[in-house]
Amino acid sequence: MKKIIFYLLLTCTTVHFALAQDEANRTMYFPLHKSYPKKNPSPKNTWVFILAGQSNMAGRGMVEPEDTIPNKRIFSIDDRGKLIYAKEPLNLFEPSYVGLDCGLSFARSLIKNIPSRVNIVVIHAAVGGSNIKQWIDDSTHRNVKLMSNFKEKVAIAQQYGTIKGILWHQGESDATDKRIPLYNQHLQLLFNAFRKCIGDDQLPIVLGELGAFSKQPAAFEAINTIIRNYPKQDPRSSFIYTSDLQHKGDSLHFNAAGQRTMGERYAKAFTEKFLY
Repeated sequence: MKKIIFYLLLTCTTVHFALAQDEANRTMYFPLHKSYPKKNPSPKNTWVFILAGQSNMAGRGMVEPEDTIPNKRIFSIDDRGKLIYAKEPLNLFEPSYVGLDCGLSFARSLIKNIPSRVNIVVIHAAVGGSNIKQWIDDSTHRNVKLMSNFKEKVAIAQQYGTIKGILWHQGESDATDKRIPLYNQHLQLLFNAFRKCIGDDQLPIVLGELGAFSKQPAAFEAINTIIRNYPKQDPRSSFIYTSDLQHKGDSLHFNAAGQRTMGERYAKAFTEKFLY
């Protein structure tokens, strides 16, 4: 009996240590301090983008030092809605999971193609594991009321500038036999709701494909087919490919390099179709 208790204690200790080590690795390069501007940029020269969807937009990549270097033209918000210089991770939710997303990479790429007087604010509204019907129904998921939170972020965004677009990445939770047939219709309903909330029925929305590394390739490809075809019915939308990007080892979430590339592709898609 003593040996059994000893081995149980040893196992528990080992698991606890492994979990602690994983957490330490995940947060190793998280910034220790928030940086606030002495004066907020002029709203008339500020473009705001909202990031929405589930975990691959929320960010699960490894944050590295290059992702925490601020740019004086790129901002995000803190948990009080105050403007801060953007450093990864940007997401305010799911503190036990959050990692590198594509937001800062998107903004860094976009500022190369816009007037130097224009600043960018990237605001998160993504929550991991959420399916699209939960967004439409304003369900509470992981302690976040999804559409209500989106509306709150829109109200904050409109204080700081003009909302120029939404970056959307979601669909893993809808890659099931029952949900796939409804996904196109649900995209229409949700994007109409987003635009109505913002007050701009021509607001650009850029969608991202799901990763090509899934253990459910047929289901993920079915969602991706809907994503690729969606802009044919919604001319104020576009999409990005992700088929060449890699996962972080879980066959579900993009790695850090993939997240940065996604950001660049979102910026390219926005620039090519909606910039001027």
